[in-house]
Amino acid sequence: MTDPRRVTDEGIEIRPVYAPGDLAQFDPERELGWPGEWPFTRGIYRSMYRGRLWTMRQYAGMATAAQTNARFRYLLEHGQTGLSVAFDLPTQMGYDSDHPRAQGEVGKTGVAIDSIDDMRRLLDGIPLDQATTSMTINATAAILLLLYELVAEEQGIPGDRLGGTVQNDILKEYTARGTYIYPPEPSMRLVTDIFAYCQSRIPRWNTISISGYHMREAGATAVQEVAFTLADAIAYVRAALDAGLAIDEFAPRLSFFFACHMNLFEEVAKFRAARRMWARIVTERFGARDPRSAM
Repeated sequence: MTDPRRVTDEGIEIRPVYAPGDLAQFDPERELGWPGEWPFTRGIYRSMYRGRLWTMRQYAGMATAAQTNARFRYLLEHGQTGLSVAFDLPTQMGYDSDHPRAQGEVGKTGVAIDSIDDMRRLLDGIPLDQATTSMTINATAAILLLLYELVAEEQGIPGDRLGGTVQNDILKEYTARGTYIYPPEPSMRLVTDIFAYCQSRIPRWNTISISGYHMREAGATAVQEVAFTLADAIAYVRAALDAGLAIDEFAPRLSFFFACHMNLFEEVAKFRAARRMWARIVTERFGARDPRSAM
């Protein structure tokens, strides 16, 4: 007879059938709650995507700033609602395109940005107060963010009207990806400097995208992905507090980025567990009072 038991890729056994008794110890009010309510297990909005669609942004970066600008314009004209910038490896590692170590890599994985002139060409004709921008950049995030802000100023757009995200997650670069430049301690200083800078200059900007995706794609299980990501998040919060920042001033602008594999129910459970754990960590461990800090 065929064994009816099945296991997920993570080794979690799936029973042939489930019954109410399987949730006998489950408190829906405490553990699940309602959408838009503490502990945000079911999401941060009451109606979720039915009432507030997610931003549509295609990750894009061509060889040159001009080519990428043309691509961005095309995407926006065809319904995209935000931008997502892919940078080449020399830009991610802090090398100009004419540096010997950049040979063979310029414009390969994304757009090359060497100066404010490149950033001007990249964003030419794009109203930056009407579309948010996600920049997948880490070690050089502070530099690229400033170039973006300066180009917006040239467009007459103040920082408080800009919206977007920098990845700025240097810890996962050490563990899973590799585009770091400095040792951990000064790198963490740059991360929290961005927290402080955006708090006063670009308050609608998400200052970090704490990423589990890269660990998952490097071989971590779903459980490990959440564990490593939340551990990194705790480290960033501690670093910001040590730098003198107040939890409810920077935590609302922390964001997360997870992988989403093919096992639908397991991935939904992962996202829900991560939301609930983060809400409790930031309030119970770090004393946050603003509900936005727990979202």
